[in-house]
Amino acid sequence: MIELHPFKPPAPHDVVAYRDLLGGEFWRRVPAYADVDETQFLDHLWQQRHSVKTPEELLATVRELASPEFIADAELGFRRAPMAVRVSPYAIALVDWNDPYRDPIRRQFIPVASALLPNHPRLTLDSLHEQADSPVPGLVHRYVDKALFLPLNVCPVYCRFCTRSYAIGPDTQNVDKVELAKTPSQWQDVFAYIASRPELEDVVISGGDAYQLPPKNLELIGNALLDIPHVRRMRFATKGPAVMPMKLLTDHAWVDALTRIVDRGRSAGKDVVLHTHFNAPEEITEITQRAMRVLFERGIFVRNQSVLIRGVNDEPERMQRLVKRLGYVNVHPYYVYMHDMVKGVEDLRTTIRAAIGVEKFVRGSTAGFNTPTFVCDAPGGGGKRDVHSYEHYDRENGIAVYAAPSVKPGRAFVYFDPIDQLEPAARERWQNETVAQEMVHEALRRAGTGDDSFVVA
Repeated sequence: MIELHPFKPPAPHDVVAYRDLLGGEFWRRVPAYADVDETQFLDHLWQQRHSVKTPEELLATVRELASPEFIADAELGFRRAPMAVRVSPYAIALVDWNDPYRDPIRRQFIPVASALLPNHPRLTLDSLHEQADSPVPGLVHRYVDKALFLPLNVCPVYCRFCTRSYAIGPDTQNVDKVELAKTPSQWQDVFAYIASRPELEDVVISGGDAYQLPPKNLELIGNALLDIPHVRRMRFATKGPAVMPMKLLTDHAWVDALTRIVDRGRSAGKDVVLHTHFNAPEEITEITQRAMRVLFERGIFVRNQSVLIRGVNDEPERMQRLVKRLGYVNVHPYYVYMHDMVKGVEDLRTTIRAAIGVEKFVRGSTAGFNTPTFVCDAPGGGGKRDVHSYEHYDRENGIAVYAAPSVKPGRAFVYFDPIDQLEPAARERWQNETVAQEMVHEALRRAGTGDDSFVVA
């Protein structure tokens, strides 16, 4: 007789709890928005007008919610931060103001001085050396067949951890920003360069943030690139759906412009997609689901690129929930980046070891095409490397060495874990520059890149 195995029992509800999206008029919990109805809150113009753009505006908005101690802490944090302030009402309303210090939304946009850590001695503002790979203003050409176009320097919000804190947003007390190509006349030099390089097939339009491009400029850029025969793929990059999803519901001109570019690309056999940037499962609400449905019904493919951020998504279960929630709203998880080695946000970085552990936990949670690749964008311009593909990783001292033979052969690229995450003895070693240099040299030697044929980028 054949023995029949019982059916697998149904999964408990907590397995599908990622489908429980925040709904209702949750923004009314914020006193400043208590009288705002749904029509007004979903108006993208209202969101833009009421986005807080100074520390004073932000603190006035939340003063009734947060303690005086938190307000004072944030005021000092803003003075020390490399990024300017811009936070949408939607993002402010998602913060748990009963526990703002641990809240993952607050951590991304509102610095507090008490949490700031000393910068790792190897940190810079332009850790990826984008300016060194910029043949014309507003364009980064690092990979052979791909370029990054930066046509503006503004965003719907300013993330504390921005990899382009050297250029994005207005000047701060600590950083004078580098100029990007911000006008259509300057963009012509970018288009001319791309047209002159037949190996370029893939262009990412970022900045800044494509959400902030007026519809006419969105189409100007899209059509100019589609007119170049060898450009086959185009990606518009935006944080917008995570922090102002209602724009996709009420800014019909912008969505129609994007749709026309996507449709024209498809008719020409070219791929035009939207890349977005969700970091925390709390950023995805019923409003998000409605917004993503608009893009899905128009045939606009959406991929997500997250950053692994301490206290936001570095716990395996939280990253798993984010990945599954993204898939639930028709957004494909694509990359999870190691936090770039930029100054002023050391409290947000985590270790290569932690990234490997999170990836191991997440893989197998859902279909492979809905599982992100965890990468380290190698400091110094080596490009994206699988986080576990290092040549050598000194876990004790937090030094990972990567090679990028197809991008910059003959060079070594070194990522450094945050010092406060190391054991006390290792932290002490980093205080001695001579010892630190010896540690780095030893890691390069063990990676096989310590001979004269390799240059440390």
